[in-house]
Amino acid sequence: MADLWRMSATEIAQAVRNKHLSAVEVTEAHLARLDEVNGAINAVVQEFPDEALTAARAVDAQIAQGIDPGPLCGVPVTTKVNVDQKGHATTNGLKLQKDLIAQNDNPVVANIREAGGVIVGRTNTPAFSLRWFTKNDLHGQTLNPRDRTVTPGGSSGGASAAVASGICAIGHGTDIAGSIRYPAYACGLHGLRPTFGRIPTYNASGPDRHVGAQIMAVSGPIARSISDIEVSLMAMSAEDLRDPWWVPAPYGSGDFPKRAALCIAPDGMPVTLEVEHALCDAADRLRAAGWQVDEVPCPPMRRAALINEQLWMTEMRIGAEAMVAQENEADSQFVYAQMKGRIEAVGVEGMLAAFQDRAGLIRAWQLFTQDYPVVICPVSGMLPFAQQQDVSSPEAFEAIMEAQLTQRALPVIGLPGLAVATGFAGNIPVGVQLIAGRFREDILIYAGRDIEAAGAPVEVATP
Repeated sequence: MADLWRMSATEIAQAVRNKHLSAVEVTEAHLARLDEVNGAINAVVQEFPDEALTAARAVDAQIAQGIDPGPLCGVPVTTKVNVDQKGHATTNGLKLQKDLIAQNDNPVVANIREAGGVIVGRTNTPAFSLRWFTKNDLHGQTLNPRDRTVTPGGSSGGASAAVASGICAIGHGTDIAGSIRYPAYACGLHGLRPTFGRIPTYNASGPDRHVGAQIMAVSGPIARSISDIEVSLMAMSAEDLRDPWWVPAPYGSGDFPKRAALCIAPDGMPVTLEVEHALCDAADRLRAAGWQVDEVPCPPMRRAALINEQLWMTEMRIGAEAMVAQENEADSQFVYAQMKGRIEAVGVEGMLAAFQDRAGLIRAWQLFTQDYPVVICPVSGMLPFAQQQDVSSPEAFEAIMEAQLTQRALPVIGLPGLAVATGFAGNIPVGVQLIAGRFREDILIYAGRDIEAAGAPVEVATP
């Protein structure tokens, strides 16, 4: 039983569906792994083993009755503490919300359950889900199980650490500026930011967010295999009319040319040699699999990244600035001050200009991805950052913001992005980001599989 936590989600679902394993024994193995390693990394911050085992027994009961529980049949999954899960606090890493108990499941949580997934715990996020690092005064700091000296990423750092260490097969994350793609990169995993509108979401525990966050924030999966990314996307994408932005788009919309654009340094962003080597390696893997790969410049990203900051900071000034002061958490106060200093308050004219420019950016990217169905670009311009690097100085913060250009830009454009692990630079994980056209996650999965197949499989880390 001890080795079951090394299995992929697709392997687990097949074994449970075929009665080679029970959902209960799979869940017990992952709960035992949680007990073994979580104390060293602090990935899961809300535990409920009895609830998880009850869900596993329900899966086994369905199978005994000849009912297929769904694509995540018995698969251990974690959810992030910034989405509602009935009976648990939606803390978002805040002392202010430690008693904010959800009365209903967020649609993505409900979809995980409906697909037969077994939720084994809830994972850490930085206060306000504000950083590419994961630490807060309520739950503490999450460490990277592959190397505790570097960040596990953020804001879904707890999810990435849980998946990398074998606590779960799939980690749910959210992404408004890289919070799925970057944690996957930092922990040597794969992570999908789906097209805006693909996966429904809604937190009844709080008011609806302002329009910037509504059109940029998405939920998505982090996993150790590309197949697991695909199956979890299928599960999470089911219809839920509580989300007015959800789109009933099919998965896959026809054939596409196997043509990719290699964009090593979008908009002139600085890129380290290790990152450049990873990008060229991924391009070579695709070429070997029959793809045409051209090194060409991609459409603009800097204006999109600026719009992200403008929309996000306008919302924070209105809705969260007082909470940042009240929470009185040193790291988020420093980060908020740096971000506020970068962006002046945007009035009505500035907001209108941002949305006007956004339309042109989306148009340019849609036309580009018609010619190049896959874009290969950096997840980050640097290798995963040292722990707490962003709050070490204003200069360090600015360097990180520049390195994360692609993370900040993509949510404004609304296209799907897949972080694909490609290996290590020494002991530090490295990978690449793939971008495709709207609702063409199938193309990302196809290309991601070709890159994955030409490298070493992602292994579980023991911290």
